Amino acid sequence: MRVVCISSSQVPSDTANSIQVMKVCQAFIQIRNEVTLLVPGDQPSAISNQQLMEHYGLQVPFPIQWLPVRTRRLFPWEAVRRARRLGADLLYVWPLQSAALGLLAGMPAMLELHDFPSGRFGPLWLRLFIALPGRKRLLPITAALSRLLHLPSGQTVIAPDGVDLERYVSLPEPASARRALGLPSAPTVLCTGHLYEGRGADLFLALAKQFPKASFVWVGGRPADVETWVARSAAQALVNVTFTGFVPNERIPLYQSAADVLLMPYQQTVATSSGGNTALICSPMKMFEYMATGRAILTSDLPVLHEVLDDTTAVFCPSDDIEAWGSALGGLLNDEKQRQALGLRARLAVEQYSWVERSRRVLENFS
Repeated sequence: MRVVCISSSQVPSDTANSIQVMKVCQAFIQIRNEVTLLVPGDQPSAISNQQLMEHYGLQVPFPIQWLPVRTRRLFPWEAVRRARRLGADLLYVWPLQSAALGLLAGMPAMLELHDFPSGRFGPLWLRLFIALPGRKRLLPITAALSRLLHLPSGQTVIAPDGVDLERYVSLPEPASARRALGLPSAPTVLCTGHLYEGRGADLFLALAKQFPKASFVWVGGRPADVETWVARSAAQALVNVTFTGFVPNERIPLYQSAADVLLMPYQQTVATSSGGNTALICSPMKMFEYMATGRAILTSDLPVLHEVLDDTTAVFCPSDDIEAWGSALGGLLNDEKQRQALGLRARLAVEQYSWVERSRRVLENFS
């Protein structure tokens, strides 16, 4: 099948939505489809195909077409026109406008949803897509999002984010990974991802202060954010904290394998690269990566995370209860058997969440 994916994400970029788009496209290739990704902007000249694959941690290349447009508002229209010229058998899209326009153009369409429709006309475009005839499917990333949007069950498949399981095979033990990365040899508590508001960097520093003999590593973040949190760490005289800044996706599994405990210290309000609050509806890619790493997970007790995790695969704490976090982390650092049991069960549970299995699931019985 010839699948044309349409995303308004910038490529290349370090945002989670850009990485997620590339993983979805690769998975369609891996189950023997032809894929072309359409994104806005001019084709970058400063990055090679190999660098692009390393940046996104890809194993399989696929064609990307950049569509220069006078304004990003024109991109959804231009992308659908290009998809028709490419002879798409299926449109797999993130922009609401492209989904509805694709149906109007007579093409089967799948619409992936990560958030509530934005802007003045976003809800109208979603309602139009739902009302239009044609072969279509709605793909919210969580059941919570589906409920809050009141999506019709007959058109909807829940499609959480996923993980490249093949990249998490034969990972080194924590001590070996730390040596390979030049990280401190101490027991390590690690978090990956951006440093946006609500991601729990304050809590991360508070825990580092409580556990001076452990090493705390935050992998990711844009330079300005990293600079801010390095300064805050220094102001508290925390010598056991490392902020690495951005790391190519290709190297993320090695960093995650360096941890004894992996943190998801989300707060009640969780910002994204475009703002907003996803605490009620999120499906974090790092959650699936953590599970695949086979390390103990200590996470905020957000209801939406229970769609994937439970008490056998993670330890949960109220997001604003620092005492509970300290008690839980101390317990995990002092109990290797518990860490191993949690990691093993998480690794078994994540098998159903590979990107490849996800792509098969969203295409199943699509007619």
